[in-house]
Amino acid sequence: METISLSHRQRATLVAAGLGFVVVLLDVSVVNVALETLRVSFDTDVAGLQWVVNAYTLVFAALLLTSGALGDRMGAKRVFTAGFAVFTLASLACGLAPGLALLVVSRVVQGMGAALLVPSSLMLLQQAFPNPAQRSRAVGWWGAAGGIALAAGPVLGGLLIAHVGWRGIFLINLPIGALGLALTLCYAPTAAAKPSRGLDLPGQLAAMLALASLTAALTEASQLGWFHPLVCGGVAISLISATAFYWLERHSKEPMLPLSLFRSTTFSIATAVGVVVNFAYYGLVFVFSLFFQAVQQLSPQQTGLAFLPMTAILMVMNIVAGRLVTRLGARALMVAGLALASFGYLLLLLQVDADRAYLTLVLPMLLAASGIAVVVPTMTNATLSAVDAAHAGIASGVLNSARQIGGMLGVAVCGFFVRDTEPGIFLHGMHVSLALAVVLLSAGGILSYFGLKKPNLADTTAQHG
Repeated sequence: METISLSHRQRATLVAAGLGFVVVLLDVSVVNVALETLRVSFDTDVAGLQWVVNAYTLVFAALLLTSGALGDRMGAKRVFTAGFAVFTLASLACGLAPGLALLVVSRVVQGMGAALLVPSSLMLLQQAFPNPAQRSRAVGWWGAAGGIALAAGPVLGGLLIAHVGWRGIFLINLPIGALGLALTLCYAPTAAAKPSRGLDLPGQLAAMLALASLTAALTEASQLGWFHPLVCGGVAISLISATAFYWLERHSKEPMLPLSLFRSTTFSIATAVGVVVNFAYYGLVFVFSLFFQAVQQLSPQQTGLAFLPMTAILMVMNIVAGRLVTRLGARALMVAGLALASFGYLLLLLQVDADRAYLTLVLPMLLAASGIAVVVPTMTNATLSAVDAAHAGIASGVLNSARQIGGMLGVAVCGFFVRDTEPGIFLHGMHVSLALAVVLLSAGGILSYFGLKKPNLADTTAQHG
């Protein structure tokens, strides 16, 4: 086998890109173990906690597509550097926030930085590693760094809260950001900018308004009720904005979201499953974070450790699924993964109780996480295989945006069901959340079974014969 050696500049660029992905995913997972601590510190309710989580995810999801175009227009290095600077300064603001309102605003700015970091980090790797074999390995290490961050987030968060306080979960980003910025400025390649690349600002504004108003309506419904004028108004604004977004994208010369992509049944199903999977996963993490701390009275450190088996299995099964997808095909793995996840959530629904021992929940949590981990790389592979190579970047961006939107909706909807932390009422809402996840995952499996094409046996034999 040919040995692939990397230059010092390539290694430094890879570390910088990996650190950018690490801080983004770290702040997705690390905050969950601080929920109960934040609730007590700021004397807030579940709706306030939802805003701490969703303010970040909302902006991250809404800006992902445009930030990719911005990287083309201004150059990946410049956008990546700006993203790291914004994210690091926002992390400082989060760590110093004297009240909940400023913390939420700082999380919004963090989401902006995250959206600038992710697409441009991949662009940097594409520029730094022109050799396809080198680039494939680099992207693999980049993904592994993100997986480690996602798995380590709850444990690291628990340790920081126990020994430093909740502010530590944000301030830990400062040394990472400083190192990432230094490596980027010194070693990352500088590619020519493309100032003619369009940004589709009207479409971006319509998308953000649709997502923000829907998130606000779902979050505030837990306090105000579904028929409150502000909640109804938020839903109405979301529908109007979504309609405007569809019209703009259909008539734009350079749309942020080319609607022609959805002519592919595989792409449409993969995108829908992306929403469902993240809805179930992030909804589960939000609910169980509160369950472990508010109901079972575990410490943040114990809560972080409680999530470790589930997040660790995500990394392992991601690697397994990546190797199986070319052998078994997307249809078989998507259906199997969704069925396994649905079964895991069903077992949790049947077993979870205020006095239930943690060890009895480990196997169902592992099954749920394993199923989701099988689906994620499979639907990514299916998405990229279903579109023309020229649209691979935008297709990947759409899928990632759909997943973030699913996670945001999962926190908002499940947060509504568990809005009362009184154990009896909370557990009822928890059961409703788990039942909804079972239904959605099962529907995704049925959709995948009937909508995705079965792989041609001759093609599979030719690939592996």
